[in-house]
Amino acid sequence: MAVAVDFKTYVDQACRAAENFVYIYYETIDNRRKALPGLYLDKATLIWKGNVVTGPEALANFFDVLPSSEFQVNMLDWQAVSEQTTQAQTTVLVVTSGTVKFDGNKQYFLNQNFRLMAQLTAQSSNNTVEDIASDYFYFQNWASSQRGQKATSFGPLVPVTQICVN
Repeated sequence: MAVAVDFKTYVDQACRAAENFVYIYYETIDNRRKALPGLYLDKATLIWKGNVVTGPEALANFFDVLPSSEFQVNMLDWQAVSEQTTQAQTTVLVVTSGTVKFDGNKQYFLNQNFRLMAQLTAQSSNNTVEDIASDYFYFQNWASSQRGQKATSFGPLVPVTQICVN
């Protein structure tokens, strides 16, 4: 942030940013998919069920081939990240869980984690927009718990170096 603000104000701003972002993101993925890459930073990384997608063109191609969707967010959590740990870059972590149907078919439970970074808008140096720096999407696997096995909410295992490197 350009101007120092007290922590409560910072947290309130992060809360509003997270709520606004979640509404915009899921409305866009369901109804205006071609606009979705515009919500990501140029160097953003998406990990979708273990598949790594990086860069605007790759993101556009990826979202182009996804079937139509109906997302329902049931839970939203967020965390304002101290600017002392992010080199003075305003950052918010957003966690959602809910359900999705692709092409109106079977409903899947999902989790999605975003790291948002504030960027100044072209219209005004006082306005910011939160862009996605990283996005991690995975289905919850409840079927295995019904067979007496341990349930997991992870997709295919991905080496930690792939998850942590942008």
